[in-house]
Amino acid sequence: MIHFVTFNIRCDYEQDGPNNFCFRRERILKKLEEERPDIICFQEVLPHVAAWLKQELADYYVLGCGRSEEFQDEQMAVAYRPDKFDLISWETFWLSDSGRPGSRFEGQSICPRTAAEALLYDREEKEIYRVFNTHLDHVSGDARKRGLGQILDRIECPRTFPEAGVILAGDFNAEPDGPELAELWGRGRLTDASEGLGGTFHDYGQLSQPEKIDYICLAEPLHFKEAKRWEDCVDGVYLSDHYPVSVKIYRE
Repeated sequence: MIHFVTFNIRCDYEQDGPNNFCFRRERILKKLEEERPDIICFQEVLPHVAAWLKQELADYYVLGCGRSEEFQDEQMAVAYRPDKFDLISWETFWLSDSGRPGSRFEGQSICPRTAAEALLYDREEKEIYRVFNTHLDHVSGDARKRGLGQILDRIECPRTFPEAGVILAGDFNAEPDGPELAELWGRGRLTDASEGLGGTFHDYGQLSQPEKIDYICLAEPLHFKEAKRWEDCVDGVYLSDHYPVSVKIYRE
């Protein structure tokens, strides 16, 4: 059994008033200490927040690199428990035609977009898992569709360990019925473990109907139970402007 979380931690540009990262970070640590997930896929991790995660999450290894040409800016960070997993391989790849660091699709936002792939061996269960973490473009539906297609191609054509269980997580910036996600459901392999939980982006409680844009998708033979949104809020301060999503994943 794997306790798995996807968590858009929100870029820390000190623009969120009472929900600035400096006011959220101790609550984030407390929640992670209480829940003790095995794997966490973080999005919107700026370099100083990545350094903070590596310092404070003593029970985890935190992997990731920035999305810019100089490997700065936001990253797709994956944290995993080394007492449970061995890392077989790791790769950050750019969602673009060229795949070069800092590259983008024509017509997308100014933000390069990346995905991270971690190949993890569960020593206790003696199983291998391929974990993909991404944050698709917030402007261009075409870029979201093409970036997702690039990830799905990798999922369907693994270079090694084709028997490994597949987990795809992150902020897709699209609702489940969005046209850019049609290929995700149409290829038939992946199911949404977070389906039915309701919206995930809530803008610190400002949205009366949160948007469902965060996902944990699994391919058979992986299954799940106990899917939850982390809705913690104390005195108007949330964990993030997205609800982190948590599931328990098992293999049949």
